[in-house]
Amino acid sequence: MSGKSMFALIIALVTLIIGANSLYIVNEFERAVELRLGRVNNDDVAHGLHVKVPFIDSVKKFDARILTLDAPSERFLTLEKKSMEVDSFAKWRIVDVKKFYTATNGEIDRARSLLSQRINEELRNQFALRSLQEVVSGQRDELMDAIKNELNKFSDTSLGIQVVDVRVKRIDLPKEVSEPVFRRMQAEREREANEHRALGQKQAQIIRAAADRSATVELAEGYRDAEKLRGEGDALAADIYAKAYSQDPEFYAFVRSLQAYRSAFAHKQDMMLIDPKSDFFRYFKSSTGELPVQP
Repeated sequence: MSGKSMFALIIALVTLIIGANSLYIVNEFERAVELRLGRVNNDDVAHGLHVKVPFIDSVKKFDARILTLDAPSERFLTLEKKSMEVDSFAKWRIVDVKKFYTATNGEIDRARSLLSQRINEELRNQFALRSLQEVVSGQRDELMDAIKNELNKFSDTSLGIQVVDVRVKRIDLPKEVSEPVFRRMQAEREREANEHRALGQKQAQIIRAAADRSATVELAEGYRDAEKLRGEGDALAADIYAKAYSQDPEFYAFVRSLQAYRSAFAHKQDMMLIDPKSDFFRYFKSSTGELPVQP
């Protein structure tokens, strides 16, 4: 290879190296700062292709997507000085890349460490203001919102980080605490169950009393209507009997006598001692019911 060819090759390699160090790309999911001799020259580089001064300028890129910080399990005390093991995690993202780089020197692990310490401090403070019942079931959402708001006051101004959400994955009670808490929760549930049973029994008694009163009223009204109808029927029957009797008194007397005979001799063992000349046997002796004239 001749000297000119070697020189041209060297020039091409130098040009390629300079070109490679002069161009850089910032993707859609990235945030970047441009440094010039170690100092921030551009604190928020836009997405796309950019040109920098080779060997003088450098670029630090960071993931702009929502990241997850899985904090280690810690022990905290509640308002009643009850100890509990809390396992939590946080969702966060970089919003101010210059503050983030200045505070952490662009080290993600350092940012995670600082944010983790702050989360533990806020969890400790918020747990100390609440009872065990409130932490476990009563005010979980309110607790998480309070922790997130307090974290953002610090992280936004000091780290250039926005905390999107903070959640508790698990709360474990120490053995010396879990048994009394379980008994207290069991007693609380039994109390609620007894209240519901008492309320149900009260409602049942009210419904049963209303049903009994309604049944009594219905029976009384039915008996009243029945007696009224019976009286009207008896009056109508008496009126019919009276009219029939007035039309043919002799036939009416005959029918009544037959009914009397049927009632008196309903059984074979029935016996009656009476004067044969009595009016009771008047139709035995005459179809007209006239008694014979005595000689």
